[in-house]
Amino acid sequence: MPGYFIKTFGCQMNISDSERIAASLESCGFVPASRIENADLVIFNTCGVRQSAENRAYTLIHNLKRQAANDKKQIKIVLTGCLANRKDVQRRLKDLVDLFFAIDDFDSFKNWITKNYLKIKNSKLKISAQNGSLNKEEIAYLSIKPKYNNKYQAYVPIMTGCNNFCSYCVVPYARGREISRRTEEIISEIKDLAKNGCKHVMLLGQNVNSYKGENGINFSKLLKKINAIPGKFWISFISSHPKDFDDELIETIAKCKKVCEWVHLPVQAGSDEIIRKMNRHYTQKQYLAKIAKIRKAFKRYKPDAIYSLSSDIIVGFPGETRKQFLESAKVMEKVKYDMVFFGQFSPRPGTAAWKMKDSVSRKEKARRENFLNEILAKTALTNNRKYIGKTVEVLVEKHDGRNYFGKTRTMKNVKIITSRKNLVGKIIKAKIEKASAWNLEGRYGNF
Repeated sequence: MPGYFIKTFGCQMNISDSERIAASLESCGFVPASRIENADLVIFNTCGVRQSAENRAYTLIHNLKRQAANDKKQIKIVLTGCLANRKDVQRRLKDLVDLFFAIDDFDSFKNWITKNYLKIKNSKLKISAQNGSLNKEEIAYLSIKPKYNNKYQAYVPIMTGCNNFCSYCVVPYARGREISRRTEEIISEIKDLAKNGCKHVMLLGQNVNSYKGENGINFSKLLKKINAIPGKFWISFISSHPKDFDDELIETIAKCKKVCEWVHLPVQAGSDEIIRKMNRHYTQKQYLAKIAKIRKAFKRYKPDAIYSLSSDIIVGFPGETRKQFLESAKVMEKVKYDMVFFGQFSPRPGTAAWKMKDSVSRKEKARRENFLNEILAKTALTNNRKYIGKTVEVLVEKHDGRNYFGKTRTMKNVKIITSRKNLVGKIIKAKIEKASAWNLEGRYGNF
């Protein structure tokens, strides 16, 4: 049987898309290859958020094609994800890639499999038809039952695309405008996951706050419906946009027992002028007011729970002065984040920021990132020390032969000291004994 290999770059949404691609291929008789060089078909699910991710894809594709030629092996390469629709990428890779397809054009991939790929193996593989009828406002590939990476945690996309057009971001061009999945389809998928022992469901969307289901169901109402599904499992979600993060959602997060005490709310910059140039539609004051409401809601509805706040910040956006950069530092010092994912500005073709002068040097971008990371290390350590002596729920994710590792409901990494066996995939209660800026250490079963 033909073997396939999927190389995924980038975000959780890409990982989820790859799970659906894998399921579709295996329903047709393909089998996963253990190594990329052993596969007959290789799919690159690409990320275009930063140039570094783009360059890694180019390097891997060139190396794979060269190795196949040296080994006199015929291999087919398919490229999807953020880079698939870019004309410059298609021109650059036209002699190396056999098919470029956008993930929302799944039919073109299926048709190509039957018309082109099968010539290699001279096999007759059947492409599974999707259940139900789909109109123009629905994305067919999201109806595919995915091949989840494991049984105890799952990514569940609730929507795809984005209408915000932040000036630095490729998503609206790569994925198109926002389209929400049917509520009943999402609920059905999560019910099946819960019945099969899934312990953590992460809802995905480029902007989950914009979810619009049938009969007026918004994201807050969707969370409540999922929270009501029987079973013991956690609910988390990414990503959110501050302009759409309203009071109803804040109260829902704090009230729902299954929803994790973790809010990821990307600020991207602290300067109002840079936020405006990013086309983000809020101010620093408005952002900080939402953070204050989140804190107030947790204090009211979950007074005994520790909660965590995380964010994304871009350093070195075009025209960002040192004074404007220090506004990002100011926000970090006020919010006291548990985690921040930093990105040095990388101009992306087709975006509004592509036309702006990349005025901040690489050296200065790195310096600014390091400066903010020092602030984060201090606030993260202070926050993590609050866990010492407390017993918290931990979803065990892996075992390295000596120790177990997992995450709390607040997305903290935990090393677990225990003599117990077979804990992977279980939610346990561990007593936290040590804390660093980035990790916790706890004990289970011996206290």
